[in-house]
Amino acid sequence: MSQVKKTPQSTYSGPIVVDPLTRIEGHLRVEVEVEGGKIKEARSCGTLFRGLETILKGRDPRDVQHFTQRTCGVCTYTHALASTRSLEDAINKPIPANATYIRNLMLAMLFIHDHLVHFYALHALDFVDVTNALKADPAKAAKLAQSFSPRPAKAEDFAAVQAKLKSFVESGQLGPFTNAYFLGGHEGYYMDPEADLVATAHYLEALRAQVDVARAMAVFGSKNPHPQFMVAGGVTCYDALTPQRIKEFRDLYQKARAFVEEVYIPDLLMVAGYYKDWASIGGTTNFMDFGEFPTPGGERDLNTRWYKPGIILDRKIGNVLPFDPTKIDEHVRHSWYEGDQALPPFDGETKPAFTKMGDTDRYSWLKAPRYAGHSVETGPLAQMLIAYGQNHKVIKPVVDHVLKTLGVGPEALFSTLGRTAARGIQTLVITRQTENWLNEYENNIVKDKQIVEDYAVPASAKGVGFVNAPRGGLSHWIRIEDGKVGNFQLVVPTTWNLGPRDAKGIPGAAEEALVGTPIADPKRPVEILRTIHSFDPCIACAVHVIDGETNEVHKFKVL
Repeated sequence: MSQVKKTPQSTYSGPIVVDPLTRIEGHLRVEVEVEGGKIKEARSCGTLFRGLETILKGRDPRDVQHFTQRTCGVCTYTHALASTRSLEDAINKPIPANATYIRNLMLAMLFIHDHLVHFYALHALDFVDVTNALKADPAKAAKLAQSFSPRPAKAEDFAAVQAKLKSFVESGQLGPFTNAYFLGGHEGYYMDPEADLVATAHYLEALRAQVDVARAMAVFGSKNPHPQFMVAGGVTCYDALTPQRIKEFRDLYQKARAFVEEVYIPDLLMVAGYYKDWASIGGTTNFMDFGEFPTPGGERDLNTRWYKPGIILDRKIGNVLPFDPTKIDEHVRHSWYEGDQALPPFDGETKPAFTKMGDTDRYSWLKAPRYAGHSVETGPLAQMLIAYGQNHKVIKPVVDHVLKTLGVGPEALFSTLGRTAARGIQTLVITRQTENWLNEYENNIVKDKQIVEDYAVPASAKGVGFVNAPRGGLSHWIRIEDGKVGNFQLVVPTTWNLGPRDAKGIPGAAEEALVGTPIADPKRPVEILRTIHSFDPCIACAVHVIDGETNEVHKFKVL
């Protein structure tokens, strides 16, 4: 590995607008003010109205999960789970142990799938110069790959990828990659050609690995995305109790585990080794985590989860505070909604009031959730920091090992690089723990075959479903009136991370993280993409109305 370079910085002063910010789920516009080559101020603008909260009013609460899954095209299961947990909380009834095991196994595979997609398809291209791989020596690339992973690496395999890449670039048929920052000539990219070739080869391999993980989810979930195996009270996948289905799941899981341990984590360490300077760029201050993976019988008790909920303020890792859901509210002062008052989600309102694109006062369709008045980051970094501060017996040693390998201290976690590394660490620990959950599930079904509990929808009740999705803290809040949905609010990870300022003018997590970021080329601000992509944004998808005969997407103006 060549000597690590330092992020270049221009002398530019002025505005930069990235619209649309690509390689994310949904629609995002980022506006920044740059002074002397560094970002001085940032605004994160979600540019499409969601509207699901309005659609759900008056519907049967049992149908909600089928609508909320359409919030996102990637993490459909987490929305189904959050909606189902909110109804179960309102019903106030436990679910069978087998249902908890199956839900945990499904969620674990979603974490693996989501994080592989994020790293290879969405985020790695912020660090990997694809065309630079054409300069690589395949034999040296194989040697480099072998130094990070026990998996055999062959020069001829890298040579084949290099030849395929060469024909792709020379064809000029680059499609969405046209003018992409990662296609050469940007001084902010500084990995060696061999490292770029290794990462490019594994990018292609990851596309196939993701398919196996998606198939594993379909074993119990019937299909993926939009699984159809879950109801309030448990699950309905009786085939999951058979040895054949369990073996099918295990075989696919083991393939995924091998890829995570032998490819993903080594690639992450390789890339991080070149970009250690990013361990001091893109950090935030406060962190929130709901915990996840409940123990059987404790589905509604957050403190029984495999990793626990918690709050960190002012980067004080050694002082993890208890999580209190009553301290959550949502601000709309700088969002395109009526009103200025912050409301708790149970009382939340969704009344659109669009002004104009580029407005610096009201500038986003995202609301601004706050915890006890604090802007907080949620997601893998928050999850790993809180587990680290709680001395989690599995997670803390892995974090320490990664820090030691990179030669950095815990303070490096508060950064864009730390956020990216935390996602890999989270993938690794969940992947390994899945083996234990699968064994426990197999042992349990020997004596217990129950997977669902009967229930009745109450005439009047309220409930909240907390899920730590791959992107962070997700919660669905339901109020039932006359047996129907009286109010429903989704507070999703990306509103926590990418939301706008609140009524006090406090910026959202991503807006905070961008401040101080150096910009090398204002016409190609890859540095903005690095930090924004490190959050893995999933802007709550808008409602699209399509003509079934013409396939035309209809556009509507909100008055």
